[in-house]
Amino acid sequence: MTDSPRREFPGSPLVGPAGRLAYAASQVARVAWFFGQYALAARISGPNIPRERRPPGLRVPDTRGILAELRALMERDLANIEAGCYRLPHDLIPSPARVVADAAAFFRDLPEVTRRRRAHIGTEVRANPPPGSEALPAYYRQNFHFQTDGYLSERSARLYDHQVEVLFGGAADAMRRQALVPIYEHLRTRAVADCRLLDVAAGTGRFLTFVKDNWPRLDATALDLSHAYLVEARRNLAPWARTSRAVQAAAEALPLPDASQDIVTCIYLFHELPRKVRARVAAEWARVLKPQGIVVFMDSLQTGDNPVMDGLLELFPIAFHEPFYADYARQDLRALFAGAGLAVVSEMPAFMSKVMVLEKGNADDVTKSQ
Repeated sequence: MTDSPRREFPGSPLVGPAGRLAYAASQVARVAWFFGQYALAARISGPNIPRERRPPGLRVPDTRGILAELRALMERDLANIEAGCYRLPHDLIPSPARVVADAAAFFRDLPEVTRRRRAHIGTEVRANPPPGSEALPAYYRQNFHFQTDGYLSERSARLYDHQVEVLFGGAADAMRRQALVPIYEHLRTRAVADCRLLDVAAGTGRFLTFVKDNWPRLDATALDLSHAYLVEARRNLAPWARTSRAVQAAAEALPLPDASQDIVTCIYLFHELPRKVRARVAAEWARVLKPQGIVVFMDSLQTGDNPVMDGLLELFPIAFHEPFYADYARQDLRALFAGAGLAVVSEMPAFMSKVMVLEKGNADDVTKSQ
């Protein structure tokens, strides 16, 4: 395949009736599978939030309302595919053996997660730190979501993507794929093989598998603090090993030269950072970004982004160990990014998340699309 400034994949001509049917069937099955596990986990371990800890008068969407929001996300996902922004998911039909094994591992781990939740134990990993983890920042050495080993073991890395899909009822990948749209728009007029992308807090590399499946010649770096998660990222990115690499480093101290990246992506990091660290991370993005480069930022909705979901945002840090989430939910991100020299050029909600596109420039030149 010759390099082209336009997309590297066939795009919408391959999405006909059969493709639409395959997408619909797979996503219905996916949502049923993960929603079912969420319901079964709640039945086994009891409610995530005891009645006495639930804020009085809090209004949250019912299951029908959540499914309506999820359906809108899936419709947008398919519309993006049909428009040629990105391919059908590379694992549209997942391995049955892996799916069953992940579910079994999830339920084997559930009693330990439940124990921590009931006892409000969120820093268990500090008591018995894995070798080499003592030097990691204190804010990072936590059992986020009350998960076993925090982000510090290969067992945790193997479970993580499944746990997140259960949490979001099978919508996590579809939300992540919304971040592919601004990448497509940015690369469509550029020679892809000459561009570089840095994925900050890449975790298991799940998001990068979608990036590389669509732009295999794009030079990509997966950066994360967790050695264990980078082991999993290397495994997931093995098909594109020649044009990708994994680097262990903190987001607030990127080991990269100034103006070296065309695109910086960051998926679900900011809500797990203290406020001061968020500012340092944003400054690092601005430092490593080339002129006319972009940051594609995805994280949780914030209060007011979609009032229907506000009640769930208030419950989330109560139900899960997320010590910095409440502050994140009310922080003025536009002011934060402007302070780092990054202007918000677009912002779009995506179910329980939102995508923001940033670029170096005057923060007064901000537009917002819904």
